[in-house]
Amino acid sequence: MAKIMLIDDDEGMRYLIERIVRKAGYSFCSATCGEEGLERLRAERPDLLILDVMLPDINGFEICRIIRSEGRRVPIMFLTAKGDIVDKSVGFNAGADDYLVKPFLPEELLLRLKAHLRRRERDAEQLERAAEAKAVFRVGGFELHFGKYYVSVDGRSVPLSSREFELLEFLASDPGNVFTRDQILQHVWGSAEAADPNSITVFVRKIREKIEEDPSKPRYLITVWRVGYKIADRLP
Repeated sequence: MAKIMLIDDDEGMRYLIERIVRKAGYSFCSATCGEEGLERLRAERPDLLILDVMLPDINGFEICRIIRSEGRRVPIMFLTAKGDIVDKSVGFNAGADDYLVKPFLPEELLLRLKAHLRRRERDAEQLERAAEAKAVFRVGGFELHFGKYYVSVDGRSVPLSSREFELLEFLASDPGNVFTRDQILQHVWGSAEAADPNSITVFVRKIREKIEEDPSKPRYLITVWRVGYKIADRLP
């Protein structure tokens, strides 16, 4: 049984989400502030974390950064009343996997939970296979280690969030092939409906800032206009 954890200081929201989650057959735990949440996360080891942005001690963005700095790959879904793109960019840059804006429908929450849990299970299987194969993709100075969450450019390690790596890993699974936005959402997010397609644009921009010498003239992560994205299989 998958375990869902919520960090939120709103008692009513904790009660609502617990009812939704338990009715769907998941186990549930929660915390009311950032410090308590980090302690419980390390003890409970949930399969997915729902994280409010506005907390009484540590804001959700900082909590997300701490979790990622510890190497934890638990899917993180921000839950907040703030829906503008600035806050979404901050959340994704902190290492979040998804962003759900209040108020929300129970069906939407469950759709996203199921998609992330399926992806987590699939990723675990892929990691195991990749570890056995010890596969590495290289083109020019770019190097990606499948299943290892490791990318380097010209011998320099590149710090990527788990979602950023998974997007690159998916494209690198078939270098030179163009993947549509729906294909990327289905594979990386678990469902074409589980995330805003514009999220891909945000992720691609941040990845290019990290791996490209000139992000405005990318050599590795290429846009194919009106189709999608690809990883270059060779450099010009």
